[in-house]
Amino acid sequence: MKKIAILQSNYIPWKGYFDMIAAVDEFILYDDVQFTKNDWRNRNKIKTPSGVQWLSIPVRQERLDQKISETKVSDRRWADKHWKTIKQNYSRAEGFSTYSSIIAETYQQASELEFLSDINLLFIRTICKLANIQTTISLCTDYNLIGDRMSRLVSLCEQASASVYVSGPAAKSYLDEDAFLKFGITVEWMDYSGYKEYPQLYPPFEHGVSMIDLLFNLGLQYSSYMKFVKT
Repeated sequence: MKKIAILQSNYIPWKGYFDMIAAVDEFILYDDVQFTKNDWRNRNKIKTPSGVQWLSIPVRQERLDQKISETKVSDRRWADKHWKTIKQNYSRAEGFSTYSSIIAETYQQASELEFLSDINLLFIRTICKLANIQTTISLCTDYNLIGDRMSRLVSLCEQASASVYVSGPAAKSYLDEDAFLKFGITVEWMDYSGYKEYPQLYPPFEHGVSMIDLLFNLGLQYSSYMKFVKT
């Protein structure tokens, strides 16, 4: 039985995103779709003494139907600014010294990249390596993209020889499970409820922040607060 998930790339996503990667055998980044403003593609949240703060990668949107994979950075100084902000707010965290050098190096590498998708993929691969997530990560362009939105998802599952498609709960409003069942593919829904609160700087506690918050606050104990990621 092979499980796959298909999601658009996010900028250093929250812990649930990485739990989904860990829950499947293959994770397909689906960046051949429209880039949406004010979304998770180029931004995420961290904790600060004054509350939650957004970190946003500045990008150029030159047309409305521009794909995520076509979206370029508009100011290369973003990486240095983001890392300085992270260091300022997490340097006193329990696990900062454990992961800071690797994350800092990743920002240095990211500063040389032009496309948002490449930056997101770099950080996703880095976090997966730190969290010992060994799931295969593919790009949707590794496959033939056929038909409309639903047909594409089914086709990607079929081409990847999937028997189970794991989807986020937000898709329940539009996903046609019967379209998958016609090809012998079962749909399973990711459950993001029940996450435990962990010792986090700057209360009140917030679940919906970047995965780096969990890593820096918990160090090597991070996996105790995830569902599928195990050290």
